Amino acid sequence: MVTPRPPLSLEVNPQMPKPAAIGKGIWQSLLGAMLCCAADFAHAEWAYTLQPPQTSTARQIIALHSEVNWVCFAICVIVFAVMFYSIARYRRSRGHQAKQFTDNKPLVLTWTIVPVLIVIGLAIPATATLKAIRDTSDPDVTIKITGYQWKWRYDYLKEDIGFYSDLSTPQEQIHNRTPKGEYYLLEVDHPLVVPTGRKIRILTTANDVIHSWWVPAFGVKQDAIPGFVRDSWFRVERPGVYRGQCAELCGKDHGFMPVVVRAVSPEDYAAWTADQRAAKQAAAGANAAAAGKSFTLAELKASGEKVYAHTCIACHQVNGQGTPPAFPALAHGKVATGPVAGTIAIVVNGSGKNPAMIAWKSQLSDLELASVITYVRNSFGNDSGDLVQPGDIAAARNGR
Repeated sequence: MVTPRPPLSLEVNPQMPKPAAIGKGIWQSLLGAMLCCAADFAHAEWAYTLQPPQTSTARQIIALHSEVNWVCFAICVIVFAVMFYSIARYRRSRGHQAKQFTDNKPLVLTWTIVPVLIVIGLAIPATATLKAIRDTSDPDVTIKITGYQWKWRYDYLKEDIGFYSDLSTPQEQIHNRTPKGEYYLLEVDHPLVVPTGRKIRILTTANDVIHSWWVPAFGVKQDAIPGFVRDSWFRVERPGVYRGQCAELCGKDHGFMPVVVRAVSPEDYAAWTADQRAAKQAAAGANAAAAGKSFTLAELKASGEKVYAHTCIACHQVNGQGTPPAFPALAHGKVATGPVAGTIAIVVNGSGKNPAMIAWKSQLSDLELASVITYVRNSFGNDSGDLVQPGDIAAARNGR
């Protein structure tokens, strides 16, 4: 049996505000909001424009941007002035009637020729700016920049040095366990170092997906595409630290892929390159020495925990649970608990299967790889007891 609904009541609740009171309250709220905004604007820093340019290219881009903005502003003023004047002067209430016509050749020619002239006028400085941006000839320093998920690799082709640049913001700040620093998500362990007053040519590519190397103060934003090499250039005028980001949506940690460039004097740059070459030789010697040495389980786990926190935690999480299905769990996972040779092969050479695992052989030393594999196979509830020595990684590199 269906119970009939009661009839709708049209009574007005005497406690409800009258329409006039509602309107008055709305205007009071709007006035209060406007006063609050005015107070905020009075105390706000008016940082509404582009970053201060540090290269000639950036200055040209900003100048072109300003010119186009002024042209657009002038067009808007003229068009709206004519429109509002016509609405006010020739409105129907003053007795005007709209004229009926099908063609007006002078007007048609005017609104065709004038936009063409405006476009030509804008194309001339735009073409000059684009030519300057693309002129990568005669560089003083050439740097190959490779994008990875989610870090950058810098290789100085003439100096024969290279390194990875990774986010250095602590995980405690990212997970809101500690206060955020001044350069939150805009700090790296190894910044790109370049000399001032020298033409720097960059060659960009990627190892996995499309990235984009972007430093606003330099006027440089160059896509890094797998299988392609793109180039651009800049010349920094003043020493300092300049920051940017990956400007292409490249995956879950796209926001954790900053760019930091440290510009130094040519003399300091020469000293820095000498230190980098010495460090490269020392690292090669240490890696060769470690290849013939055996480490204890405790030593490998202690070293592997640091490597895991720096390189693996972003995908596989602090507790090794991962984020399935994109990044499988290492805790009791078949990769971490299966045959040790299979784990070494995947970590060293990567895996093209879905989910993909990048090859770490070009990013970590034999000791680092041995340590992190040993740590994973003996942590997160895994207790294989396996020890992977640097010599095992060296053999895997050579296909043995």
